[in-house]
Amino acid sequence: MNLFWKKMLGGIMSTAKMEANYAALAADYKRYKFVEKSKELEEYKRLYTQVKSSDFKENKRVLLSRKYKDTQEYRDINKFRKLENDSHINHYYETLESGQLKDFLNFKNTPEYRLLGKKSELKKSESLRRYRKFEKSKEYKNYVRFHDSYIISEYEKLKEKVSTKAFVEANDFWADKNRWERTDDYRVEKRYLELAENPDIVFFENTDAKPFELIAKYNVSFSDTFEWNTLNASKWESGFYYKQKELIGNYSLTSEKQGNNKGNNTFVSDGVLNIVVRKEPIETRAWDSKLGFVIRHFDYTSDVLHGVNAISQECGVFRAKMRFKGKGISHAFWLSGDNKLPQINICKCDGKSLEVGVYWKTKFENQYTSKKITGLNFGSFYIYSLLWTKKELVWYINNVEIFRTSNGVPCEKMYPMLNSYISSGQKGGEGSMEVDWVKVYFNCEQ
Repeated sequence: MNLFWKKMLGGIMSTAKMEANYAALAADYKRYKFVEKSKELEEYKRLYTQVKSSDFKENKRVLLSRKYKDTQEYRDINKFRKLENDSHINHYYETLESGQLKDFLNFKNTPEYRLLGKKSELKKSESLRRYRKFEKSKEYKNYVRFHDSYIISEYEKLKEKVSTKAFVEANDFWADKNRWERTDDYRVEKRYLELAENPDIVFFENTDAKPFELIAKYNVSFSDTFEWNTLNASKWESGFYYKQKELIGNYSLTSEKQGNNKGNNTFVSDGVLNIVVRKEPIETRAWDSKLGFVIRHFDYTSDVLHGVNAISQECGVFRAKMRFKGKGISHAFWLSGDNKLPQINICKCDGKSLEVGVYWKTKFENQYTSKKITGLNFGSFYIYSLLWTKKELVWYINNVEIFRTSNGVPCEKMYPMLNSYISSGQKGGEGSMEVDWVKVYFNCEQ
């Protein structure tokens, strides 16, 4: 697989842009989760349901559009005022309170009242003529017209009604053109609109949560950005680590052309891990597949690091940001377990091409499924990733998937390994493997 044209045509994202995008995505996810649990968002959602309900909208529409003249309060107060200003009704109440009426009504209940109809009696009595005159007066006739009438009853009811606190408040409310702003619903809506403009809630509402699925699914189980100064201060150790005790420790391989140097070729500079291949003689213990351990002379030195004390995990995502320098040498970021197999090469670079794949052992033979990648400047930093699930292994360089297989998927915990070496087919030379960071994630949904 040649990634040159993908890089040229923009298919592969630059490492700097990818890191920036991931950092921004991680920051957005953190903010999203913070807002998601906030009381403000909880309140906003509750108010949203309330404000967007049909009942709320209808109530607001009525309050804003209804004319004061269309209210019962308007009809009642205007009818009351009309009656209150009626001169005949006013005269009725004036007469009702007069002593003359009370005197006449008392007289009317006496036997002498019948004498008002006799002219002869009227001529004899001044008081009878006075009563007769009042009975024929406009005041009394007005009194008779309204007394115990429907209109006075209606007036009394309205007078009582419009004087109540409830009516005064209701009438004042409906008479106010800005009545909506006096309601609890207005305050609810105002608070809702305030929350709707809250930057965090605007962010939350406008953010598509789908890109967060991977971040939410995978949590960091190990991260090293190489802020330490010496190997002893880190969680990495030089050498190999297998189940067999004799295969634990610092040694080299007779199938390679460099002697592993017990961590002396490993250092951190400006937060970047360096594993350096140097042209220098070394005599050290080496493993031979036929002879076992032997003492062997090498013309080059390098190092191999294992992270068994840093992280040992089945499945997940294993990533490293690395670059490779030098000719005639190789570099590898791989996963190992208690035994030599299975082994997953997250990336193995010989300076010309890069190889990814998995070694595994069947009942009958050892197998290796792999893919070679060309077309990249391996002297530049790239992010090499492996997604390991129960069913498959998927490799990525930056944002581009480069290989996927369901063959040989390990079913055991594995730990990361880093090394620079010279294979038997290489001429040899000096160079280095530079690692900016290593990060491991576990699937929190499993």
